[in-house]
Amino acid sequence: MAAKKPAAKKPAAKSARKPSAAFMKELQPSPELSEVVGAKPLPRTQVIKKLWEYFKKNKLNDGQTINLDDKLKKVYGNKKTIKMTEVSKAFSHLKG
Repeated sequence: MAAKKPAAKKPAAKSARKPSAAFMKELQPSPELSEVVGAKPLPRTQVIKKLWEYFKKNKLNDGQTINLDDKLKKVYGNKKTIKMTEVSKAFSHLKG
């Protein structure tokens, strides 16, 4: 009797994942945050993207820390630096 070959595994079908409606809701940035990301309402995902673009453009990213300039100090409370994990604290400057 011949040994059975294991069934060929099919690749898992990728599910079309929809972003959460809460993340895609456009929110109005505060005057302090709008100096960095612009004055138009944006979803939270775009706010983070624009913040990182600003960090890179102005060479503020230093490994795991981000050196804050005068505009960002208004948003993050007069600190000199923040950790990468603290970037989302800017969401407190968004109004729905």
